[in-house]
Amino acid sequence: MTSVNVSLKDEESSTLIENNKSKHLKVTEITYKNNTESNYTEKIEELDKSFNYSVNSNHYWSHPELSILYGTPLYAEASHSQKIALNHLYWVTQYSQIAASEANTILYNDVTNGVFFAVGGYEMLCKELHLESDQEKSHIHAFHTISYKTKKALLGKAAFTTPAELNQSQALENNSQENAASKALQKLLGYKPLSSTPLALEDAALRLLKNIRLKSKANCYSPYLHELEKKDLFLPGPRTGILRVFPRYLLRLFTLSWGSSSFLASQYYCFRYIANMLLKTAEYEYTRHYRDLEKTGEFIPTPTEVSRYHLLDESYHTTMSKLIAQDVYKDFAKPTAYERYMGNLSVKVTQSRLLGGLSGGLPAIFQDDSWFTLSYYKLLRSPVFDMSHEETMHWLEKCLCHEHEGFHVNLKYHHRLLTDLRYFFGEFDYMWPVNREMSLMAEGGSMEKAIQRNIESFRDFSKSFTAGASK
Repeated sequence: MTSVNVSLKDEESSTLIENNKSKHLKVTEITYKNNTESNYTEKIEELDKSFNYSVNSNHYWSHPELSILYGTPLYAEASHSQKIALNHLYWVTQYSQIAASEANTILYNDVTNGVFFAVGGYEMLCKELHLESDQEKSHIHAFHTISYKTKKALLGKAAFTTPAELNQSQALENNSQENAASKALQKLLGYKPLSSTPLALEDAALRLLKNIRLKSKANCYSPYLHELEKKDLFLPGPRTGILRVFPRYLLRLFTLSWGSSSFLASQYYCFRYIANMLLKTAEYEYTRHYRDLEKTGEFIPTPTEVSRYHLLDESYHTTMSKLIAQDVYKDFAKPTAYERYMGNLSVKVTQSRLLGGLSGGLPAIFQDDSWFTLSYYKLLRSPVFDMSHEETMHWLEKCLCHEHEGFHVNLKYHHRLLTDLRYFFGEFDYMWPVNREMSLMAEGGSMEKAIQRNIESFRDFSKSFTAGASK
């Protein structure tokens, strides 16, 4: 009787898997068909070719709320032309990051695509991911074109240089981050090599782990990772776009994990879904502005149009992120302890490093302003404000270290995204409570904590000038 029950359970489980697979394959087919028949990418390409900054320079590209330093004491005193510039440079900031992030998306589409191809039975899914990568290339080109022309017009050379007095402090910060990563890897390996660079140490640890993975998951290992290794690109860890907040060794570990397991290849799309929704937080506002202008028959700036068509194009990508993350992983065996751990770790680290803060100067950005203080500094020293060093430091302290409307505006965006992500992650049975409830993101949505962290980081930022002057 027991063997009969086990057999029935196995049969029921197999039927559920087949039904689930049939359902999501159908959704993938519909999404691919709709995506190939749409013309949103082509619209973006046309707008890319025709963009002329001077034609768009006197118009807001969104409602004023999506502007750098919106709601700060400095914004209240800024002239109309300065407010327009802050609105345009916010678009540039967002889409420069999106361009870098979409380049990373192409990489990880290829990595995970390789896994699905190796497993077999996901040809339509692979075609859709390949199409998405082609679309990302057009997006990236348009974002670079508009961003470059805008920065050149508004900032001149200041857009492409770093103040000399900050070069030394930046180098020290990079060195400190490398040392921290090296120590973390030494702890992972359980010994301290007599002589080794951080990169060599990473390679040693990751090659060891790769060989262990291949023994049990050889049939899932992404052919794309093999191809990269032949080109001396062993486990890339691109610290650009939204990935810049992660340590290099951790990114490379995620690359290995996402590229060597059918479960974790599916789970990567949890991270991609977070990126999709973070993008939509701002792009919904650009689309709303587009509709308002269209309704009244007013001039619609090219960047506003690009944002609208990008939101429409990315809607297919978001659909696939959600589908793969929530449904495709159910086709495979229950996750091992390693797979469950890495799946949860990637979400937890994303919460902590990408969503664990609150910017007072960049709406819809949920990181501490310490990431952006240098950019704020360069902006105030640029032709837009043309401030002296002393004036710049005075205004930075007022804008970052005290409560103002900008923080309250960003809390609104924070709450919206937090609600969406809690709904999404509440569906996963393998997630830790900290991820299902998005606890770290929720903790980061505190204006009081953000201001206190800004006070501490601004103190360190100020010291970097003092240290540079004493050399």
